[in-house]
Amino acid sequence: MPRLSQAEIRNNAIAFVHEWKDETSERSESQTFWNEFFQVFGLRRRDVAVFEKSVQRPAAKFGKIDLFWKGVVLAEHKLAGEKTDNRADSESGTPAAESASRSGANGSRSG
Repeated sequence: MPRLSQAEIRNNAIAFVHEWKDETSERSESQTFWNEFFQVFGLRRRDVAVFEKSVQRPAAKFGKIDLFWKGVVLAEHKLAGEKTDNRADSESGTPAAESASRSGANGSRSG
């Protein structure tokens, strides 16, 4: 995709905010939200990030990160006002495939 100018990104961001300002359905709209968020910057989400990345949380528990872009961002999608008590575990999580490769474990799935 061609690189966007700052003016194009700004205009895209304004349109994005207006489009999403009243959204209330986290479960049914989160992936569309993130796809459109990346489009603000002229990026295809599939080229840079994955949904539902398996992670290893503290105490050897496994979970999923809503959106993961290796080395750049991880996101746990929440509605406005929703409690985020479990965010700390997710934010400190290590992607399962990376954790398994460091520990020599087999059979873990990334995704």
